[in-house]
Amino acid sequence: MENKVALVTGSSRGIGKNIALKLANKGYDIVINYARSKQAALDTAKEIEALGQRALVVKANVGKPDKIKELFEQIDEHFGRLDILVNNAASGVLRPLMELEESHWDWTMDINSKALLFCAQEAARRMEKNGGGHIVSLSSLGSIRYLKNYTTVGVSKAAVEALTRYLAVELAEKGIVVNAVSGGAVDTDALTHFPNREELLADAASRTPAGRIVEADDLANTVLFLLSEEAKMIRGQTIIVDGGISLLA
Repeated sequence: MENKVALVTGSSRGIGKNIALKLANKGYDIVINYARSKQAALDTAKEIEALGQRALVVKANVGKPDKIKELFEQIDEHFGRLDILVNNAASGVLRPLMELEESHWDWTMDINSKALLFCAQEAARRMEKNGGGHIVSLSSLGSIRYLKNYTTVGVSKAAVEALTRYLAVELAEKGIVVNAVSGGAVDTDALTHFPNREELLADAASRTPAGRIVEADDLANTVLFLLSEEAKMIRGQTIIVDGGISLLA
């Protein structure tokens, strides 16, 4: 039987790479998607192949539906199937609300929100042929609470969580399970773009009831649980992984 195939968008580094490697360890062949970090994507592919799994590296800006179609066409040519979509790729303009421009809004919403809809459509068409599949998206606490300079990203992630609920209902008849994972502050490359990075990490470290900040492994492990058979009756949910910090006033 063919190996099952997982697409992880934005998987050349950070949390996406962590998830891709864990799925490879579980026996999945992996589609590594990147927008800019070609060498990092190739390095990730080597790590996956060292685990005995096949890896396909595809450059695609998932904020553009035509590039999404090209991405899935390459998956068809290379693997001929898809079983898992992890919607991880994210971007955003970090500015005060009154300094935001239309281009900032469109860029962030396209990559963080629109991408989920059109990737899910393409994925569902392929998963249905295999009797079903799983879709998990990555969100963040900025979707439900105020974070400084986070307007575009927070709103786009709120849209991801809402879309997750709609997808979960409408794709259920195709045997597709859809959920999301929302994380607290994680010290990844993405956080280096935050002007208040040190402040965010210090606050998270001091206030998280669990006693430490969230790590990439914490999110990746939750994603893998939602992709498992044990979680098949969890549908349309956003699981918060933050060590309890969102419970504080």
